[in-house]
Amino acid sequence: MVENIFYARNDELKTDCSFRPQSYSPPAWAAGLSSQPAVRIALAQRPTPLRRWAVAGMPADVELWIKRDDQTGITLSGNKARKLEFLLADALQKGADTVITCGGIQSNHARATAVAARELGLDSHLLLNHPQPDRNPGLVGNLLLDRLVGAQIHLITYEEYQQRETLMRQLADRLIAQGRKPCIIPEGGSNALGSWGYLEAIRELQEQTEQAQAGLTDIVFACGSGGTAAGLSLGVKRSGWPVRVHAVNVCLHADYFHKKVASIVQGMGAEYSPDDLDIMDGYVGLGYAKSRPEELLLMRDVARATGVILDPVYTGKAFFGLWNELSQAGRARFKGAKILFIHTGGLFGLYEKLSELTPLFEEPQGGWRYGAG
Repeated sequence: MVENIFYARNDELKTDCSFRPQSYSPPAWAAGLSSQPAVRIALAQRPTPLRRWAVAGMPADVELWIKRDDQTGITLSGNKARKLEFLLADALQKGADTVITCGGIQSNHARATAVAARELGLDSHLLLNHPQPDRNPGLVGNLLLDRLVGAQIHLITYEEYQQRETLMRQLADRLIAQGRKPCIIPEGGSNALGSWGYLEAIRELQEQTEQAQAGLTDIVFACGSGGTAAGLSLGVKRSGWPVRVHAVNVCLHADYFHKKVASIVQGMGAEYSPDDLDIMDGYVGLGYAKSRPEELLLMRDVARATGVILDPVYTGKAFFGLWNELSQAGRARFKGAKILFIHTGGLFGLYEKLSELTPLFEEPQGGWRYGAG
């Protein structure tokens, strides 16, 4: 066993001013909300870039932009960093020394939570859904990063995962009995507090689009747990920004997400209407984290043409949905639109798809050896 000589520095990290929660002031248009967070901790690299995205094959009357929230940080990459700025600030304020969260076996949220927790001197416990929970899950993609930062992995079946809130509470009780101070963070960081990350992102987006004179009409993004959708839709509504908000669900169905987003928004102290959010249902495909060949092919083509690498679980499905909507006759949703696609991260999930991606790449003529062709 290799002894970790760095854990003794945890208390020092907690007193480092760069890791202390700072007071938070919401945008003026959000001041009336009843559940305003008091503190926030700087985790994400903000603002993330916003730029035109020249994807070939777009209809002539459509203009495409991209918001690179995959660049919130290298190991924190993705939308979860914005939510964790509020969730982990709250955990530190409450004196937590451990965080507990959950997700799929390649959960981006679980990985971001584990990495951010370790940066802040906190331990992490991850309940991950796996079809074979009695076997070593390996060191692929997000799992490798989870284990590199010392996260405690607890594997559970899909059936057990349906009781994830109960299981996390039971784990918290065991840790409390051991003298620890755990804080539970929900799936995806998607609750009223975490969703302030994307309500606040609306302020950032409005400043950037005004500076770029983008004149956006629509925002499109992947939806997996509802927190990003809640923050964006409420931010747009409260600020009076005349853009339409579209979530491409990558699991479950539109009715589920309308109810989930409504619950989160109500927890933030506001009312929700289904008119606040267009859920682009019908692109779940083979299921959550399962890819169709045509989805992976589009990801490859986009990467080759633009250098933007999408992920197979979230942004790949979301962009596949947008691409199909733009290809349909009539294109009622996006006729004459200026669309912002939010890249919410997930790059590490690609590594679990190697066997499915391999057939998409040609062998070089003449072989791999330099000078052989």
